[in-house]
Amino acid sequence: MCDSCGCSQSQSEQTFEQKVAEVIEMIRPALQGHGGDIELVSVDEQNNVSVRLQGACQGCPGAKMTMKSGVERILKEKLPEVNEVSAVD
Repeated sequence: MCDSCGCSQSQSEQTFEQKVAEVIEMIRPALQGHGGDIELVSVDEQNNVSVRLQGACQGCPGAKMTMKSGVERILKEKLPEVNEVSAVD
């Protein structure tokens, strides 16, 4: 079992995309608490992460700051190999 979520897969066995998805799930409640949400769209070979902001976050004037100061910062803290995080429509 892994320590962070109790699943049967250790972090060393997880793919990079699975690790990113796990961190996104940690971020989701904060966005949902403000009427928004986030969806992982893709992770490419250069460790660039694409997400889709939804609900109140979609089209919000503060969404760009949320992406860089929130989502990207947290992902890079948890997974230093993340290169960049961008929002897609």
